[in-house]
Amino acid sequence: MDTDLALALVLGLLLAFLAIPSLLSAASDRRTPRVSAVFLVLAVGLLLYAFSTKSGGYQIDDIPKAIFRVIGRFT
Repeated sequence: MDTDLALALVLGLLLAFLAIPSLLSAASDRRTPRVSAVFLVLAVGLLLYAFSTKSGGYQIDDIPKAIFRVIGRFT
């Protein structure tokens, strides 16, 4: 169960980081940021799920450990 929460956390962070350049690009071109808005909604949902489901929540020190746990799971 804890690895599923780590996966949700990592995917949420990844989607949030991917949404930022898309959002800035759409704003500078005066376009509607549709894709970045979808990415941000999914990212917030995954992050809220990960933070609210884990007992005690995630601390800042837990985030790199979760990232490496997810990378190690798929390698």
